[in-house]
Amino acid sequence: MDSVEDLCAQLIRFDTTNLGGGESEGEREAAEFIASHLAAAGLRPALLERSPRRSNVVARVAGSDPSLPPLLVHAHLDVVPADPAEWTVPPFAGEIRDGFVWGRGAVDMKDMCATVLTVLHRWATQGRGPRRDIVLAFVADEEDRGDWGAHWLVAEHRSLFDGVAAAIGESGGYTVRASSAGGEPVRLYPVATAERGTAHLRLTANGRAGHGSRRNDDNAVRKLLAAVQRLSEHRWPVVLTPAVRAFFERAGAALGAEVDLSSDEAVEETLRRFGPAAKIAENTVRNSTTPTVLDAGHKVNVIPGVAQAQVDTRVLPGTQDELLAEVDRLLGREVTRELLVNQPPVQAPVDSPWFAAMTAALEAEDPGAVVVPFCMGGGTDAKAFAALGIDCYGFAPLWLPEDFDHRLMAHGVDERVPVAGLRFGTDVLDRFLSTV
Repeated sequence: MDSVEDLCAQLIRFDTTNLGGGESEGEREAAEFIASHLAAAGLRPALLERSPRRSNVVARVAGSDPSLPPLLVHAHLDVVPADPAEWTVPPFAGEIRDGFVWGRGAVDMKDMCATVLTVLHRWATQGRGPRRDIVLAFVADEEDRGDWGAHWLVAEHRSLFDGVAAAIGESGGYTVRASSAGGEPVRLYPVATAERGTAHLRLTANGRAGHGSRRNDDNAVRKLLAAVQRLSEHRWPVVLTPAVRAFFERAGAALGAEVDLSSDEAVEETLRRFGPAAKIAENTVRNSTTPTVLDAGHKVNVIPGVAQAQVDTRVLPGTQDELLAEVDRLLGREVTRELLVNQPPVQAPVDSPWFAAMTAALEAEDPGAVVVPFCMGGGTDAKAFAALGIDCYGFAPLWLPEDFDHRLMAHGVDERVPVAGLRFGTDVLDRFLSTV
């Protein structure tokens, strides 16, 4: 049996780059690799594809108590692009050096694929297993819209998830190092109990096409830029969802920091008192509207008749109608908007047996762990599975060393994961899946 770090390195060597819009070399080879390891652990994996090479692997581990509702463990096989010229090591070499596994997907999220496979091999070797059935889904296309992965599986193979009560996937259960008010080190382990929704917008301004050298008071580009500036400069108000409020209360107690949530300004001041731990919540106390794509014109001396922009909009639970109404006000009459993607927020109970079991597993492997709930700023395949009524949590445990910024790794240059972190994550996951 390969070590967890070797498995992670081997998975990285499969180039599963997702370019978006359905453009991808595919996840097939990585899926076949996963399936072979599942079969070696005594399972019967199925490869499911919406179209050739966009592969998903699904399997079921039988539990000892069939009366318990199943748990879903999901992880994605695809990765975002990487430019080799920017990297210290080739992004798909899967090198192990200096105590790290290097490569695209190391933390997003072939690390969890490797820890899950390692747990399954342990069970097969030691004759152990879980209490409840566990449904495993290694999916395609998470880095785009999930149309070839989780969302397709939910739409076309819904019966695979019948009875599933809860799910774990990215991202949570990793070490965040902070300091208390007295200077003592504190190790927080945030577990995602919520996600902001994804509402990608396309803005369109129409005007009169013409020559670039002539006066034109009906310029679509000018209209669009003015609207985008108003939107990007808008300061969205603080909205404290249950997950974020619970984070402030529990992390504040661990850090010995004063927590004042009485106003927008008080929340900002509380975040400042949290030091490095503020990164866990700073992006989820508000909605966000971030312009990311501009599209207008084809020649410098031609004023185009149409100008468009795309805006990455992230929506906290219960706020979408109010947010879109304010977006329309900011855009004004000369710019229209349409929803390209509309995936609702995710919200699972903070005080649940699932969260308690994750807490217990982390504390057993790190007695100094302080486990706190949090809301993810981005999105995961949890959005697909939550639509089935499944309580979805971000729990992909990792131990992280000092001066290692986990946030910079996902989608970043020189992505890597500590070997010790993978081993810790395997032990935590084994304990959680064995006992929950």
